[in-house]
Amino acid sequence: MRIPLCCALIAACGGTPTPENAAPATVAPSAAAHAPVPPPANITDVNGTRLAYRLSGDSGAPVVFVHGSLGDLRSWARQENAFAQYFRVLVYSRRYHPPNPRVEDNQAYSPKLHAEDLAALLLTLDIAPAHIVGSDYGAYTALQLVRDHPQLVRSLVLAEPPIFPLLTGSEAGDSARRFFYTNGLDPARAAFSRGDSLTGLRYYVDAVSGRGTFERLPAATRADMLAHSFEMRRELLAERPEYLPTISCAELGHIMTPVLIVRGEHSPRAFQLISDELARCLQSDTTVVIPGAGHPPQAGNPAYFNQVVARFFMTH
Repeated sequence: MRIPLCCALIAACGGTPTPENAAPATVAPSAAAHAPVPPPANITDVNGTRLAYRLSGDSGAPVVFVHGSLGDLRSWARQENAFAQYFRVLVYSRRYHPPNPRVEDNQAYSPKLHAEDLAALLLTLDIAPAHIVGSDYGAYTALQLVRDHPQLVRSLVLAEPPIFPLLTGSEAGDSARRFFYTNGLDPARAAFSRGDSLTGLRYYVDAVSGRGTFERLPAATRADMLAHSFEMRRELLAERPEYLPTISCAELGHIMTPVLIVRGEHSPRAFQLISDELARCLQSDTTVVIPGAGHPPQAGNPAYFNQVVARFFMTH
């Protein structure tokens, strides 16, 4: 029965992943990749915060999708229903992200904080160990979860985590890191610190998706991003050593959990180099490039992304 199940799952997620099926490049943050999701979210209190979540699917191994910056539980609309046909799927909004309450709780925005929230949520819902899929900062969170709570993670999919400290070991990597900071994170942080959310978002979106992207987005998408200003302010004004903590290659080498690394064909150079460094440090030869996609890769070509992730789960 294993082969028919695998084939059915891949078909449900969009067919055989071939470059000919690849969508055109879509370079937009995860908040811009939403599709309608009818079921309302549930609310639970974990780890001193309140999180919105939704569980879909009645059987199969649990799969948890962890969104990135400017995202929320809606960011996985193109994955949630497809995977719920064969897995028990959890999507949720991380702390500070809509529709969660805007709370000034004196916590540092960090992978550690979000990983502890996720660990508590998994235990509360009794769905561990689970396959964990993280994108952007959600992948940073997922990586922290497997480091601190490996018993909760069955397998790990990392889609372009912004682990910029990994790039300091080479001249090319450090140059890409400095360029991203100078042209994206630093001016975005300065804008948010003076209360100019619109300019801060423009700098951030253009840094991760290409210059001029923010202005080309539909007005409704820009409005949705502005609704995420509270979390982006918390994120970008956090102290950088906590927000983007150093993870050494040696520490990554101790991770025994199966890992799939996913990156977009047209993602910024810094994310490409981070993915390469992750593969080297994790000693993983399971890296997939999503054709036609930018950052985040699940938004630019969701069918291909779903197919490769489904295949990975079927063998783990």
